Amino acid sequence: METTALKAKAAQIRMDLLKLIHGAKTGHTGGSLSNADILTALYYKIMKIDPARPKWEDRDRFIASKGHSVESLWCILADRGFFPKDELKTYSRFGSRLIGHPNNKVPGIEMNTGALGHGLAISVGMALAAKRDNRGYRVFCLMGDGEQAEGSVWEAAMAGAHYKLDNLVGIVDRNRLQISGSTEDVMGLEPLEEKWAAFGWNVVSIDGNDMDALVRAFEAVPSAKGKPTLVMANTVKGKGVSFAENVAHWHHHVPNDEQLELALKELSAELERYQQEGQVR
Repeated sequence: METTALKAKAAQIRMDLLKLIHGAKTGHTGGSLSNADILTALYYKIMKIDPARPKWEDRDRFIASKGHSVESLWCILADRGFFPKDELKTYSRFGSRLIGHPNNKVPGIEMNTGALGHGLAISVGMALAAKRDNRGYRVFCLMGDGEQAEGSVWEAAMAGAHYKLDNLVGIVDRNRLQISGSTEDVMGLEPLEEKWAAFGWNVVSIDGNDMDALVRAFEAVPSAKGKPTLVMANTVKGKGVSFAENVAHWHHHVPNDEQLELALKELSAELERYQQEGQVR
């Protein structure tokens, strides 16, 4: 998929996830909006996956360590055909397998996640298994920036470097806001890039809402032989919805009817712009 089409797809995914959260009256809106570009780049351009064979041995693996921002992932998996789109209507309903965190009863989900700090350790194990089994798949792990305060993240970071896992990509959704406010007020993280580099990772810092930059960064993997890669994706919490951007309250705020209408209007205009741009090209 070309970059303009990816941008259009990300706008559509944002519309879909807002409808999902609004309908269920629950969800993590801000983080799902901020990571939509990252997931779109991975699932529509970068990763080797086959929805018809979700357990294909040579598939690339994705672990959503920041599992609470699952709504964008549910919408993408449905759009890619891992499960019927109609099932999205059951999100967070009693008995649904589409719950508020990734659930490996759903095709396309590798592991249940949500307790922050566990995803990278799981990813290190998967990447190490690929090396030892002479498999060519890569492992992508999306973490939150608030999650960087978890000690288990840094234990896993040491292991990833120790085993020279250049098939492993960690991604930090660096939107600088968590549930209780600024990451730097809650638990200062900076200099975050230097910390990852000191732990032996190849660090690539990009605008995490820039589709071109995301594709370039992911296509370059492995970008340093014998080293895992950390993509510092500098994003905007609530990206794409003007009144939600950089507002901590939108971490898990559910849009009301009026807010949903305004947000969909903004995103619809963005989607139309990218569609027109693609036609011109």
